[in-house]
Amino acid sequence: MQFAILAMESPDDYAARTDPQQAEGYWASWAGYVAALRESGVMSAAAGLQPPDIATTLRLRGGSVEVQDGPFADVKEHLGGVFVIEVDDLDAALVWASRCPAAERGSVEVRPVLPPMS
Repeated sequence: MQFAILAMESPDDYAARTDPQQAEGYWASWAGYVAALRESGVMSAAAGLQPPDIATTLRLRGGSVEVQDGPFADVKEHLGGVFVIEVDDLDAALVWASRCPAAERGSVEVRPVLPPMS
């Protein structure tokens, strides 16, 4: 089964990415996690995301397109990256999710991936 591991990060996590005193440790934690996923052979895909303040949100309302700079929701955590893994069951996916660096600093959501549409 395929599962998506959604890594949620706080504004402090995004700041750590570029802070000269924190960046090395921040990226090292992710490098180890990604390496473990690759070496195990469970990772199907992965993508890290740029900070939410450079996002663009689009909505279609009454036939009109509304575009907003930045995230739509004012929340404490934003999606920082996605990993798609292939494992036997939810329990195995949760083991991998528990190893995700975002689990210690923010939160991690695990969702089954829908099968391809025919």
